[in-house]
Amino acid sequence: MRRRRYDPTMGNRAMNFLYGTVPGRILMQGILRCGAPKLMAAYMHSRLSRRMVPRYIRRYQIPMDDFRGQKYNNFASFFIRRKDCPLEDSDPKHLVSPCDGLLSAFPIEENGSFSIKSSHYRLCDLVQDEKLAAEYYGGQCLIFRLRASDYHRYAFAADGYIGENHYIEGQLHSVQPIACEKYPVYRLNRRCWHLIETEDFGPLVQIEVGAMAVGSIVTELENAKCVRGEEMGHFELCGSTIVLLIRKGEAQLRPELLRALEQSSEIPVHRGMWIATALH
Repeated sequence: MRRRRYDPTMGNRAMNFLYGTVPGRILMQGILRCGAPKLMAAYMHSRLSRRMVPRYIRRYQIPMDDFRGQKYNNFASFFIRRKDCPLEDSDPKHLVSPCDGLLSAFPIEENGSFSIKSSHYRLCDLVQDEKLAAEYYGGQCLIFRLRASDYHRYAFAADGYIGENHYIEGQLHSVQPIACEKYPVYRLNRRCWHLIETEDFGPLVQIEVGAMAVGSIVTELENAKCVRGEEMGHFELCGSTIVLLIRKGEAQLRPELLRALEQSSEIPVHRGMWIATALH
């Protein structure tokens, strides 16, 4: 029997149908409501899903040198695999990327809103706390979109103290650009936000946003001291997003990153990479 070759454009075509057409959007709502995410999660945690691992590695061209010798009982255990993620430098006044992914940056307007493509957001919708949101008016919103090929464990961007973990149940739309064009994904999706008090960057708000189908978010610390670059938690099973809110006048993106973002809406970064400098 002749084996079918994988078409690398198939996933993009599926997303274009689901989010770019009326029948696709109706089907997407049905998928989210019928319990399909729970069935998918059960399969991904079963031994039957092991066969997906080598195909997934080939499909997304994932370098596996850092994971030699690791064994995976199912796809879920592969997705949350561990590796060492050293910091780019030791200067505590350098804010680091909390994860691997694609970085984009948006100014927060003085009324507490910002726009991504055709979706409009208010900070108080993301964190459901109007008083806290008001502290970030005029600041910066950094968005890190984790792709399927990225490492899905995330870290602290600065030294400080993490408060309570605030979980908000929601839907599980894709975080790919076409989905963000059609829906205000970051305020609709399941998410968890935290206030992180830091000495060099003021209070940061970090929001982990779950993505299509499963969207599990596991945060390992709460009401505790945190260390820049130390692991904070992980996403399970699907690509996801991290949103980082910075108050006005607290930090400035590296000049080379600003120049790159003038040329492209998203630029690749890696966990532990220096991305911004404290202004104090």
